[in-house]
Amino acid sequence: MAPKGRVHYNFDPVILTAVILLIGIGLVAVYSASSILAEQRYGDHYFYLRKQLMFCLFGFLLMIVAKNINYLLYRRFVYLFLLLSMILLGLLLVPRLGIKAGGAQRWFRLGFISIQPSEIAKLSLAMFVAYSMQKNFEVMGSFSRGLLPHLVVGSIVIGLILVQPDLGTAVIIGLWIVVLLFIGGVNLAQLILLLGLATPILYYLMTHTAYRLNRLWAFLNPWDDPQGIGFQIIHSFLAFGSGGLLGAGLGNSKQKLLYLPEPHTDFILAIIAEEVGFIGVSALLVLFIIVVIRGIRIALRAPDLFGTYLAMGISCMLAIQVMVNMGVVMALLPTKGLTLPFISYGGSSLIVNLIGIGILMNISRKAFEGTRK
Repeated sequence: MAPKGRVHYNFDPVILTAVILLIGIGLVAVYSASSILAEQRYGDHYFYLRKQLMFCLFGFLLMIVAKNINYLLYRRFVYLFLLLSMILLGLLLVPRLGIKAGGAQRWFRLGFISIQPSEIAKLSLAMFVAYSMQKNFEVMGSFSRGLLPHLVVGSIVIGLILVQPDLGTAVIIGLWIVVLLFIGGVNLAQLILLLGLATPILYYLMTHTAYRLNRLWAFLNPWDDPQGIGFQIIHSFLAFGSGGLLGAGLGNSKQKLLYLPEPHTDFILAIIAEEVGFIGVSALLVLFIIVVIRGIRIALRAPDLFGTYLAMGISCMLAIQVMVNMGVVMALLPTKGLTLPFISYGGSSLIVNLIGIGILMNISRKAFEGTRK
C-alpha cells in the first residue's frame, strides 16, 4: 500500500514539470526580448507574446493528445509520416508556395501561422529510425541492413533541407542520426568512415557560399568587422558580459533596444543572460538537463525496443538543439539559426517539441503500467 497523501502518476511528472517551467520562462523571455521590436513593427508590445501564447496552447493540446495515444500505433504509420514530411519539404521548392525569409525558403503560411516542415521531419525521422532499428535489431551491425537504409532515408531528408537552404538543420539531423545509429549498434568503423566522407562535403558547403563563409569568419574573429558580420555575436557578448552573476533585472536588457537583431528568436539566451545573469542561465540549463535525463530514463525503462529508440531519439534531438543553440550564442560554434527549445519564439519548433514530450509521457505511462502487472 502506498503512503496516504502521496500522489501517484501513471507518467513521468518530473519531465512535465520541467517543460512547463521552461515554457513559462520562455513566455517571459519572449515578451521581454520582443516588446520593443513588436512596438516598432506592429505598434503592439504584446504582438509576439500573444502569438507565442497561442502556439503554447495549441502545443499543449497536441501534447495531451500524444500522451494518450499508444506510441506503438506510430509503427503502423511510420512510412506515411515520413513520406508526408518529404512531400512538405519538396513543396517548399515550388515557387510561391514557400515563404522566403533571410534568403531561405523554409516555411509555409497557413492563416496566421507559419509551418516549418523540417521540424515535422525531425519527428518523422525519429519514428522511422526507431522502427527500423527495432525491426533490424539483430542485424544492425551489417552494412545493408544497419547503416544503408538509414543513410538513404536520412540523405533524402537532409538533401531536401539543404536546398532550402538550411545547412545548420541538415548538420544537426545528420549528427543526430549518427548518434542514434551508434546507440542502435551500427558498426563503429562504418560510422567513422561516414563521418570522414561527410567532412569534406561539409567543408565545401561552408566555404563555397558567401554568407556561410561570413558566418565562419565571424565565429573565428568577430572583431575584424564589428559593424558587419561580427555585429550579432559581439552584441551577444555584450549581453552576457552585462548580465554578470545576477543580471540587470527583468526587462532591463539594453541589447533588446534594437541592437541585437531578432532577439526573441535564435539569440534569446543572450537577452536572458543579460537580464537574469549567470544564475538564471544556470537554472535554465538545469531544467534542460532534467528534461533530457528524464527522457533518457524513460527510454531505458520503455517496455520494448521501439519505445526505447523513440524516446532516445526525441531526447537526443532536444539535447543537441540545446547544446548547439547555446554554443552559437556564446560563440563556441558558428551561427546556425537554430531555436532554443521551449524558449525561443516560433510555432513549429514549440509545437513539435511538445508533441515529442507527449510521446515521452506515453512511453513512461506504458512502462509504469508494465511494472504494475
